[in-house]
Amino acid sequence: MVVRGLTRRFGAAVVVDRVDLAVPHAAVFGLLGPNGAGKTTLIKMLITLLAPSEGTATIAGCDVRTRPAQVRRLVGYVPQLLSADGALTAEENLVVFARLYHIPRAQRRARIADALASVGLAGSATKLVRDFSGGMVRRLEIIQSMLHRPPVLFLDEPTIGLDPAARHDIWAELRQVNATEQTTLFITTHDMEEADALCQQVAIMHRGRVIAQGTPGELKARVGPDANLDDVFIALTGGGTQGVEEGGFGAAGRARRTARRLG
Repeated sequence: MVVRGLTRRFGAAVVVDRVDLAVPHAAVFGLLGPNGAGKTTLIKMLITLLAPSEGTATIAGCDVRTRPAQVRRLVGYVPQLLSADGALTAEENLVVFARLYHIPRAQRRARIADALASVGLAGSATKLVRDFSGGMVRRLEIIQSMLHRPPVLFLDEPTIGLDPAARHDIWAELRQVNATEQTTLFITTHDMEEADALCQQVAIMHRGRVIAQGTPGELKARVGPDANLDDVFIALTGGGTQGVEEGGFGAAGRARRTARRLG
C-alpha cells in the first residue's frame, strides 16, 4: 500500500492533510492518534467510501480513485460501529456477506464453516448475534470481513469495548490471520499496549497529518530510554487514551457509537 499526498476536505476544513504512507505486504501497521485526528476519514478514502480531495493511494497496485471496484474486492473492513446484524444468526450474517462478495454458491457452506471454526464460533453458528458477548461479536465481524479472502484488512478500533481476556483473544486471531494468510493488517487504535503488541510499524496522526512513523522501538527511543508508547503518544500529540466498558452485543454497540461520536 502506497499513499502519497492524500487529502480530504469538508468545505473549508482539512480533515486529512497531505498524508504519505508506505505499508509493506503482509505487515501489521498501526495508525495512532487522538480523537478527531483524521484516522477514520483516511481509512474511508483507502477503502473507497470517500473520494480524496487530492493525492493518490494504491492498494495492491490498484488506484483508489481510478479502480475503486477492484480495490473493494481487495480489502476487508472492520469498522468501529457494529457491522453484524443482531437479528440474524452468526451463520446467516456470513451468508449475507458471502452473497455480497459473490462467493460461489458451491464454496459458501465450506468457507463459512471453516471461518466459524477458526475463531471458536462453530458451536454458536445458529445462535442470534444479539445474544453474543462483545468478544464473540468482534470475532464474527473479523471473519465476515475476511470471507472473500482479501489481501488487506482494515480494522478501526478492533478491540474497543472488550475486556482484557477478549482483547487478547482478538490479538491472537489477528496474528494468526497475518501469519497464515499473509494478510496486511492496517489497524487504528487508542490502546498503546495493543499497538506495541501487534504492530511492526506505526504512524502517529495529529490534526490531519502524519507527524511520526517508524517501529514502536524507534518511536520510543525518540522520547527516552524508558519510554513506552503512551509516553510517545502524549509527547507528540499532547493527548491521551480513552477506555470504554466491556459488555455484550448492546454494550458493544453503545461503546462503538460513543467512540464514533468522539472522532
